[in-house]
Amino acid sequence: MAEVERYDFVVIGGGSGGISAASAAANAGTKVALFDYVDPTPHGITWGLGGTCVNVGCIPKKLFHSASLMGEVHKDMPSFGWQVDTTQKINWNELVEKTQNHIKSVNFAYRVSLRSAKVNYINAKARFEDAHTIAYEDRKGQVHKIHAENVLISVGGRPNIPKEIPGIEHAVTSDDIFSWEKEPGKTLVVGASYIALECAGFLTGFGYDTTVLVRSVPLRMFDHQMAKKIVDYMEHVGTKFVHGGVIEKIEKVDDKLNVTINFPDGRPSHTETFETVLMAIGRYAVTQDIHLEKAGVAVAANGKVLSTRRTNRLCPTFMPWATAPKASPN
Repeated sequence: MAEVERYDFVVIGGGSGGISAASAAANAGTKVALFDYVDPTPHGITWGLGGTCVNVGCIPKKLFHSASLMGEVHKDMPSFGWQVDTTQKINWNELVEKTQNHIKSVNFAYRVSLRSAKVNYINAKARFEDAHTIAYEDRKGQVHKIHAENVLISVGGRPNIPKEIPGIEHAVTSDDIFSWEKEPGKTLVVGASYIALECAGFLTGFGYDTTVLVRSVPLRMFDHQMAKKIVDYMEHVGTKFVHGGVIEKIEKVDDKLNVTINFPDGRPSHTETFETVLMAIGRYAVTQDIHLEKAGVAVAANGKVLSTRRTNRLCPTFMPWATAPKASPN
C-alpha cells in the first residue's frame, strides 16, 4: 500500500473563505492541501474554483445588476438632452458570455494564487475516514487517502429545491441563471429573501415581465419597515408581487411553463404561464456527503456544523484558527 501523504492543514471547500485560509496557512510555512468540487445542478451546470461568490453569487449578481442599472439610466437619458434609441433591449446571450468570461479569469487567478502559495489544489470530493484521514477519488475512480493534522470545513451551501413539487425539474436556481443560455422572458421568482429580490430586480431592469411569489413575508430576517420600502419601490418600477401563495405544480407545455399557485388562506388556486421559474427559497449546507460523523463533528438538521465549544472538544479537526496552524515535525 502506498504511503499516506501527510499535511499540516487541509481545507475542504474552495470558496473565498477556504482559499484565504489555505493561502494564509501555506504562507506561514505549513503544508496545505485544498479540496474543491462542484456537483452539477439538475440542469448540468457547473463552475470553477472560487465558490458561490465568484461563480454564482456576488460577482455575477453585481455584473447583472450593473447592466440593469445601465438600462434604467439609458431610458432616462432623453430627459437630460441625450438623443438615444430607448427601444434598445438587453442582449441576454452577450451578457451571459461576457459575465462567464470574467468569472473564468477569476477562477484562473485563484488557481495561480494557490500555486504561488504552494497549496496542493485537489479537484475532488473529499470525505472523512476518521478525524485525521481524508479520502477522495481521482478522475479514474481510484481512491486516495491523506493524513491531516488539522481540517477546516468550508463547504458552503447550495439552493433548496423542493423535490415534492410536481414538475420542479423545469425550474432553475441562482446556480443556473448566470450561465443560462435561454433568455428568461416572463419569469416567476419563488421566494422573497435577498437572493430572490436581487434576481427579480435585475430581471425587471432588463425588461422581462417578472413576478415574485411570496409565501410569508419579504426579507424575513431584515428590518420590516425597510423591507416594505424595498417591495414598494420594486412594485413602482414594474416587479409584480403575489403574496401568501405556494407552488402546487409546474407543467411544461412546449417551451412554456404552466404554474399552479395554491393559497393556504382559502383563495382559489391560480394558474399562469411563464417562460422561466426561478426557485430562491433558501439554501442548505453541503455537508451530507463528507461523512462528518466519522470525524466526530455534530451537525444540525439543515446540515450546518454546530460550532459550539462542546463540538470543538469532540472534533479537533474543526477549529476557528486565529493564527495559522503550527507545522508538524514531519
